[in-house]
Amino acid sequence: MIDFIQLGPKPPTSNGMFAPFRYREIGGDVLLTNMLGDWVFVTKDEFLAMAKGEVGEGSPLYEKLAERNFIRDKIDVAKAAERFAYKKRFLNYGPNLHAFVVTLRCNETCVYCHAARADMNQVETDMTPEIAEKAVDLALQTTSPGVTIEFQGGEPLVNFEVVKHIVRYAQQRNRAYGKQLEFTMVTNLALMDKDKLKFLLDNKVQICTSIDGPEALHNKQRILAGGSSYQEAVKWIRRINKEYEKLGLDPVLYHVEALLTLTRALLPYPKEVVDTYVELGCRAIFIRPVDPFGWAERAGKIVEYPRSEYLKFYQTATDYILELNKQGVQVLERYAAIFLTKILTDDDPNFLDVRSPGGAGIGQLAYAYDGKIFTSDEGRMLYAMGDATFQIGDVRTSTYRDLMMHPTVRAMTLASNLNAQ
Repeated sequence: MIDFIQLGPKPPTSNGMFAPFRYREIGGDVLLTNMLGDWVFVTKDEFLAMAKGEVGEGSPLYEKLAERNFIRDKIDVAKAAERFAYKKRFLNYGPNLHAFVVTLRCNETCVYCHAARADMNQVETDMTPEIAEKAVDLALQTTSPGVTIEFQGGEPLVNFEVVKHIVRYAQQRNRAYGKQLEFTMVTNLALMDKDKLKFLLDNKVQICTSIDGPEALHNKQRILAGGSSYQEAVKWIRRINKEYEKLGLDPVLYHVEALLTLTRALLPYPKEVVDTYVELGCRAIFIRPVDPFGWAERAGKIVEYPRSEYLKFYQTATDYILELNKQGVQVLERYAAIFLTKILTDDDPNFLDVRSPGGAGIGQLAYAYDGKIFTSDEGRMLYAMGDATFQIGDVRTSTYRDLMMHPTVRAMTLASNLNAQ
């Protein structure tokens, strides 16, 4: 470990020679990164020399640091500004992601459900075609050149007629806007059939589902009355991926995405979870902790755990993923890919949850089945728990300008601007 006692009273970045950077010990050396996406490894002795102000101008270490924009006076400011603007180009656009909660009804009961699901007979929680059209009209007014409509629930296949109506209506209305229009659906797949699949394939609706590890664990967490939620999901994952291949679609872009929700029951099985995804042909795994919303809060005593346990699981699973890649098995962990892209490249994946400023309101909007509009789907979940802070409008009365100028949106944008803190 670095002996920080040797650094003296000043922090490592106090010397005016250096531009701001972050650092971490990795593999015996020290990794330095900066806000532009430049990075460099230095030895511990070199790092201590930096901290003590003992890096001589023109020395090999000085030149190595200057080449990667860690020496303040050697930075091309105009070029750096151009690179930083490229990283933040998403700020030129309005909301790209528009979540349509077409129903609260769901045919599965999940121990960690955070979507405030309704029973299958509660048809009053279905979005109507009229509300759907008003939501589409608002979504297409975004200043973003691309619009992704994401169907959520509950289980969106329950209200498939409205899903079809939204797709057709959005395509027709988009002729006047010329947006790059895309559709995605988050579904448990248990209500899929050949007719629904044909419509989704014909309209290139990308599909995302949930796989919570090996079959026994998955079925314990995601309960399907009278059947196996795991078998239903796996059957359709394989069939849909084969259909994509038949259509000649790029498998990198077109394949069923599967998400993992990590509950307490899964904590002892990091490698088994990864192996399940690999066996299904999934190219990526997104290791997410339980969200403390909706039903998940009520079931906290069953599914929750200290976040330190999540980090242990994450580290073990990710190390295993790295080993599999060394053996020629192509699979990645999405959080790692997102953060590495942000830290070590000129690009930003624009993952709304961890960008600066955050994506709620200015990067995404969520439209509930009853027409209420929220800054994000999480905002909708909090509303279901009695907190209306993040409701910013209604499709029947709000204009696009009302939404973007809403005090909550403005406050969230300011609060999540990490570059200003």
